[in-house]
Amino acid sequence: MLTWQDILTFAQTGNPTPPRRVEKSASEWQLQLDEHTFYVTRLKGTERPHSSGSCTLFEPGKYACVCCDNLLFDADEKFDSGTGWPSFTQPSSKESIAYIMDNSHAMQRIEAVCNVCDAHLGHVFPDGPAPSGLRYCMNAIAMKKCD
Repeated sequence: MLTWQDILTFAQTGNPTPPRRVEKSASEWQLQLDEHTFYVTRLKGTERPHSSGSCTLFEPGKYACVCCDNLLFDADEKFDSGTGWPSFTQPSSKESIAYIMDNSHAMQRIEAVCNVCDAHLGHVFPDGPAPSGLRYCMNAIAMKKCD
């Protein structure tokens, strides 16, 4: 189980080795993704809170990166954070997600990106439920549900 200290260590000293890499140019991503998905995943945008039914969808399954199909989360780790974005307590594996210090918008946060293709997913915070205390606050548009 990852802890907040693990997340801080990854963000400060280096992330786990990804299982593979997918690298494309901005124009290649634009051809693959619709405008809003491109904005969120490739330009580090944020979707409006409560803009997806995914926040209140609690059913078995897995969530993968919409850009590269990298497995990100299991629905068993999903919880209702009340924030308006889908939230999870743990990634599907230690290698699924990379962490980047983010000091934008006059805040100090940890950005969560796909460790395979660098898609912006959202942020991780130390205010989630026990036992990990982690809250992965994700943009629903950056993920796709798979079985």
